[in-house]
Amino acid sequence: MRLLIIGALNGQIGAASQIAVSRGAKVSQSDTVDAGLNALRAGQGADLIMLDTSLDIALLVSQLDSELINVPVIACGIEADAKSAVAAIKAGAQEYIPLPPDAELIAAVLEAVTEDNHTIVHKDPKMAQALKVAAQIADSNASILVVGDSGTGKELLAHYIHRKSPRSTAPFVAVNCAAIPENLLESELFGYEKGAFTGAVARRIGKFEEADGGTLLLDEISEMDLRLQAKLLRAIQEREIDRIGGKKPIKVDTRIIATSNRNMEEEVAAGNFREDLYFRLNVVTIEIPRLAERPGDIEPLTDYFVAKFVETNGINTVKVPPDSWVALKNHPWPGNVRELENTIHRGVLLATDGVMDVDALQLKSSGSGSATETANDDTTGGLVGRTVAAVERDLIIDTLDHCLGNRTHAANILGISIRTLRNKLKLYNQEGVKVPQPGEG
Repeated sequence: MRLLIIGALNGQIGAASQIAVSRGAKVSQSDTVDAGLNALRAGQGADLIMLDTSLDIALLVSQLDSELINVPVIACGIEADAKSAVAAIKAGAQEYIPLPPDAELIAAVLEAVTEDNHTIVHKDPKMAQALKVAAQIADSNASILVVGDSGTGKELLAHYIHRKSPRSTAPFVAVNCAAIPENLLESELFGYEKGAFTGAVARRIGKFEEADGGTLLLDEISEMDLRLQAKLLRAIQEREIDRIGGKKPIKVDTRIIATSNRNMEEEVAAGNFREDLYFRLNVVTIEIPRLAERPGDIEPLTDYFVAKFVETNGINTVKVPPDSWVALKNHPWPGNVRELENTIHRGVLLATDGVMDVDALQLKSSGSGSATETANDDTTGGLVGRTVAAVERDLIIDTLDHCLGNRTHAANILGISIRTLRNKLKLYNQEGVKVPQPGEG
């Protein structure tokens, strides 16, 4: 856990740092927003930012967003009133902590950030076997390819490998290759020098350098452009990278873990993925089975999610009756563990008198909302009774299907930005909705 404190925190830096360090965090400090941003650009890395409310929260959040630096921001101030907290949240902070710092409150925030839960709850022998293989190869420096459907837990397995490896005390850095536009992914991975292109106002250290000595997760690597694949291959082979606009290569010691929800051999055969890069990454492949293929995990995962959401929502207790267990175990789970998590969260919130009955689960016969809710194309009759969100989802999914999964084309037809489209699709994946992939439709 790496904590970056920006600002003086009303003279409470020492106290806040001691609390964080006592909870296992590594703490660094910058006096201003610009200094904090420069530290992040220089590859310092942070899992959480605590920012003095006397500084410009909105500026920091917008700059982080524009530079694709994904770090949650917690605002800290001496004002304990609700208006100050609301103002901080509206400016982009995820939480507000009043000063002087309370040890339990800071500990809870740190736990919430680190909790996203790198715990792998399992009981089924198939998942146990995948973890056994992961533990066996964790000590090596070999590149690893983790494959499996969306929502099966590929990133969790990557974290597991990192924690079991000799690199566990060094950074774990993740890059979602599907969520970052192609023209920005290169600078995100390799960094750039000041003046390398319009908008490059300062040197930016890329993810390879940020993960130096540790692990770099390339999530959904099959979405990466072929041109960039060639540069990635060189970085892995030579253990060196070139910043955009740089004059000399930079040595890096970074272990690569790549994930994909596609059949990589089919992608290679179709010319969508370089064969030499595939072989370089595929030293060891770990396949995570779909949730439907590991039914032994449904019960412990359900118990885990019930406990989690009961606590986070301040509910006393929720019980799962026998008929709900039958429904959970018979559901096909097209969205895998992610769909199960969302289902249980919904079930906890809709439970009646502390009982999560089948109605509270709201399980559908199909994993795709668009397949189970059909609107009439010619009249509004088929739309009545449906939410705007559901209609919007079907429109987006159908447009993407029409465009054979091409995100840019679909965004143009829909009249929304590619960023907005990607955020919508990420949400749908989390909800267990089948999203057309490039080339599908």
